[in-house]
Amino acid sequence: MKLSIKLTALLAAGFLFALPAAAQKPYEPQVGQSGKDVIWVPTPDEVVDRMLRMAQVTANDLVYDLGAGDGKIAIAAAKKFGARAVGIEYDAEMAKHAQGNVEKAGVTGKARILKGDIFSTDFSQATVVTMYLLPALNIKLRPTLLSMRPGTRVVSHSFTMEDWEADEASSMDGRRAYFWLVPANVHGGWALEAGADKSELTFEQKFQKIEGTVALGLTQGGLRDARLRGYNISFTYIDGNSVRRDFTGRVAGGKMEGNFRADNGSEGRWSATKK
Repeated sequence: MKLSIKLTALLAAGFLFALPAAAQKPYEPQVGQSGKDVIWVPTPDEVVDRMLRMAQVTANDLVYDLGAGDGKIAIAAAKKFGARAVGIEYDAEMAKHAQGNVEKAGVTGKARILKGDIFSTDFSQATVVTMYLLPALNIKLRPTLLSMRPGTRVVSHSFTMEDWEADEASSMDGRRAYFWLVPANVHGGWALEAGADKSELTFEQKFQKIEGTVALGLTQGGLRDARLRGYNISFTYIDGNSVRRDFTGRVAGGKMEGNFRADNGSEGRWSATKK
């Protein structure tokens, strides 16, 4: 009888200890909870929508959201814009929760959340990068972003890239979003061929802002209206015969090529090779 009583007591105690585990609530992130380098604050839906529209996301894009949190940006990119999307989230519980949100949203074929560190995970194949981090983290990421393919679109909620000026800024009910287009690298000397003419170009570059000169015999002429937008470049100069020449083209690594038009009516193709 005593053995039976003891066994009953032990079973009852075990049942009581099991109750809290059975009654545990599913994981729910809390606004302000600590992460690896930031606290979690969700991006409002209207800001998410504006960020993705600033980046002109389409079904052809691969969007990487750095610091994915509950996954809402990756989900919106997939569900509303048809893009493939990957969220990178350091916190394992948050990443699992976000992946659950992906599944609930019915976009598992388009979006996924990875448990990972944004500073060690390869996102070089992204066509669009989104983030809501902190200024110091944006700056730490900046060299990686600038090394991505020219034309990659980058959008940040709230925080800038310091002296890498944004190409666009939007305001939504007191919140800000910033957009950049990763520029090609054109700094230095280039051998230019435009029809039968050959000359040399030299560019100075600070992020997407460029200026330069063209060799006109023994004279160095300045470039006018020099612009770089992703891999697209344009510039103008006045040649040795006082003719204005307008150039538009694309940069692909150590080569540029495109079309030129002169105000004397001549036009044709041009190319330049990095020296």
